[in-house]
Amino acid sequence: MKRPSTKIFTIFALAGAIALAFSATAQTQAERVINVSLPLGPESQQGVGVLKFGEELERLSDGRLTIEPHYDNALGAEREVVEGMGFGIIDAGISSTGPMGGFVDEFLLFDLPYVFENHEHAYAFLDSEYGEQLAQLAEEGMNVKILAWMENGFRHETNSVRPIEHPSDLEGINHRTQESRVQVDTWEALGANATPMAWTEVYTALQQGVMDSQENPLATIYDVNFYEVQDYLNMTQHVYSPAPLMMGLGLFNSFSEEDQAIIMEAAHIALSVQREASQDLEQRYLVQLEELGMTVTHPDLAPFREAVEPVFEGWAPTVGEDLVNAAINFDY
Repeated sequence: MKRPSTKIFTIFALAGAIALAFSATAQTQAERVINVSLPLGPESQQGVGVLKFGEELERLSDGRLTIEPHYDNALGAEREVVEGMGFGIIDAGISSTGPMGGFVDEFLLFDLPYVFENHEHAYAFLDSEYGEQLAQLAEEGMNVKILAWMENGFRHETNSVRPIEHPSDLEGINHRTQESRVQVDTWEALGANATPMAWTEVYTALQQGVMDSQENPLATIYDVNFYEVQDYLNMTQHVYSPAPLMMGLGLFNSFSEEDQAIIMEAAHIALSVQREASQDLEQRYLVQLEELGMTVTHPDLAPFREAVEPVFEGWAPTVGEDLVNAAINFDY
C-alpha cells in the first residue's frame, strides 16, 4: 500500500492548527471585561449593587463575562458617563437620574419633589410598565440600556448654617443642586439660593464656603464625608432618587441573545440585593452621622410640600401630566 506523502500530513496538521487557532480566537472574542463607572466607592449602596451584578454575571457566564468597577467618578462625572455610554466610549455605569433629564424630559419626573411616599411606592412604580416605558425612552433618547432600576434613595438636605424646621429657614442659604432646572426651581421655591454644580466640585465648594448646602441620600452623605463640612442634617425626604444601572445600547446589542439574557438576569438578581443594602445603610448611617456630630432634625414636611406646588404646576406639562399623575397616584 502506498504511504501518504509528507505533504498530505503537513496539510492535515496545518488544517488542525488553523481550526484550533480559530476556536481559541472565538473563545477569546466571547470573553469580555465590562468597565463600569460609579460615582461612589465600593462600600456604598451603589458599590454593593454593582459588585453583586459582577459576581452574578461571572457565575452565570462561567467566567466569560466579568466587570471592572471604576469608583468615585474615575471615568468622569455622571453626565459625561451617560453621554460616554451613548457614544460607545464607556461600557456601563450607574448614575443618578439628575443629569438624564437633560436628554429625555420624562426623566425630570425624578427631580420633582414629594412624588413618592416611601420605598415601596417607588419600587412598585419603577417595576411596572412605567419603568419599562422610561427604559425605552432612555434607549431612544440616550442610546443606553437600563439593566436595573437600582437606587440612591431618598434625598435629605444638609447645611453649615442652621437646622431646617420650616422652608423659611432656607432663606439666604446658598444651595447646590444637580444640573437640573427642576431642582433649581424647587429650591428657589423653598427659599434657598440655588446653583447647579457638577458633583465632582461639591465637597470643595462646601469646604471653602462657596456653597452652604447640598442634598443627597444618607449613604451618599456618609460615603463622601459631608459630615466633615456640614453641621446640620435635615430629614426633608424631598426626592426619591433612582440610580439605574446602564450599559451602552450598542455594546448590549453586540452580545448574543444568550449573553444578553445573562446580563439581564445578573442585573435582576443584583437589584433586590442593592435595594435592601440601600435601606439598611440608610438606617445605619442616620445613627452614625449623628454620632459624628451632625445635628439631625425631622421637620414637618407639610409646609415643604405646599411650598413646592408651583414647581409641579410649572413642570408637569414638560414631564408629561399623565406620567406625573401616574407616579403620584400609583397603587402599591
